[in-house]
Amino acid sequence: MRRTSRKKRSTLANRAIAASAALILGGGGLVAVNVYASAGEGPSGSSPPTRTQNAGRQLSTIDCPEAVNGLPEVPDEARGEVDRELAAMDTQITDAYQQFADRKEQIARDPGLAENAVLGPLRSKRTASLDRIGIAIGRAGERPAGLESLAGCSLRADDSRGGNGGGRGDGNGGGDGGQDDGQGQDQGQNQGQDGGQGQDPGQDPGQGQDPGQGEDPGQDQGQGGNGPVAADFVDIQSVQPNADRPRQRRGASRGTFTTDCGRNENGKFNPDNVIVAPGVSNGAHHMHDYIGNQANDAFASDDDLANGATTCRNQGDRSTYYWPVLRLQNGQDENDVDADGGGRDQNVGEIQTPSQVTLKFVGSPVGRVTAMPRFLRIITGDAKAFTNGDANANASWSCTGFEDRQLKDKYPICPEGSQVVRTFAFQNCWDGQNTDSANHRTHVAFAQGNGLCPSGFRAVPQLVQRIVYDVPPGPGFAVDSFPEQLHKPITDHGDFINVFDDRLMNKMVRCINDGRRCR
Repeated sequence: MRRTSRKKRSTLANRAIAASAALILGGGGLVAVNVYASAGEGPSGSSPPTRTQNAGRQLSTIDCPEAVNGLPEVPDEARGEVDRELAAMDTQITDAYQQFADRKEQIARDPGLAENAVLGPLRSKRTASLDRIGIAIGRAGERPAGLESLAGCSLRADDSRGGNGGGRGDGNGGGDGGQDDGQGQDQGQNQGQDGGQGQDPGQDPGQGQDPGQGEDPGQDQGQGGNGPVAADFVDIQSVQPNADRPRQRRGASRGTFTTDCGRNENGKFNPDNVIVAPGVSNGAHHMHDYIGNQANDAFASDDDLANGATTCRNQGDRSTYYWPVLRLQNGQDENDVDADGGGRDQNVGEIQTPSQVTLKFVGSPVGRVTAMPRFLRIITGDAKAFTNGDANANASWSCTGFEDRQLKDKYPICPEGSQVVRTFAFQNCWDGQNTDSANHRTHVAFAQGNGLCPSGFRAVPQLVQRIVYDVPPGPGFAVDSFPEQLHKPITDHGDFINVFDDRLMNKMVRCINDGRRCR
């Protein structure tokens, strides 16, 4: 992949950035993103927005119920087949989104074309996939009823592009398969972080913005034609401080353990996701940065990971850490411009290597932590939060020098000399039994507001991941995403598989519980 100096990048990006900056800052106001819960996000696949509700709004994406959230517990024997069908359904949405994007102007003139050319064929394909999922589950147990209700999709507008969109989602519907993975996030999400890097998701991260300002929804669609838009950015200096450091109580485990695994200097990328779509090439439809374990691709088994090489300085850590790449929207093509996960999935622009990556494990504010099981899988954030709703969206965006100001649904515009910061705080409670779950969420949870884990869960070291980028000032960047998620900042997410050896994991636990700082 191409790598350029900041000076050269800045020259390449200035013209593209200037137009966007004028849109965002013009009129003295800033735009607040309205992220609302999808009408079809719940397990029952409730009714999509009607044509009347969408009247006068430029339709921008395809909104489908998240099928995994409507499934019962999936038997282990059926897990592989179900995961493959769920990945196939993601591909179906990607293909349908491309059909919609190619015919957007025609659909605007003839709304009936959307049903005939896009939504109808997509519903048929989803119905067939859901039927195969039901058969697979039925072979090992009771076949679930009503899956066909998850087949229907709708077109929806991107409300961040005007000032008049629907209300903000309340976070109660979005994709946790029955468990609110956002529980306790208002205090528990970023427990124990030095310097208060985490945000308070219960507070409006867009405070200080003028929600009445919008831009022409036809402008600024990003280099790939599907975002980001100018309204996805905000000047960090206009945001009020909103990050509080959680109070630690008596008996807290105050230590930290930091592992150094580099910044992906060696350029390991792929669009797979071995957690969500094992055995499926391009299961993510966007490119990931990988650090740590170098054996990670869609086909990696636990044995492959256990024996894989690692970029971590301490060879006892063969864990895998990955996240969507960040790209400059500067008109420059990457080597993946014609590849899956790259240009074929509308992810274009120059991939940026982080200037700094910090991987820190912290303790519980109320007690001791216990060891994570080897091969524990954790996903934090939601790659489909734009359509699912924000219940599981918990990545934070900020700028160096301003990390008391955290954003969840905006990219920051940082001043000259300040760098963009992404922060992920992973779930810090484990159910004591499972290293994964059918929806990849319910085996872990965030601590509750009082710092305690939910009933039946135990506290484990919490991974806090901080990624810094030296990019030109302005709104000319975005993370990779599923095409229909429009490169929204709220879709940012991180993935982790624990492959610490027992000796090093036990050292981590002792260090955290003893209140020491270790590496």
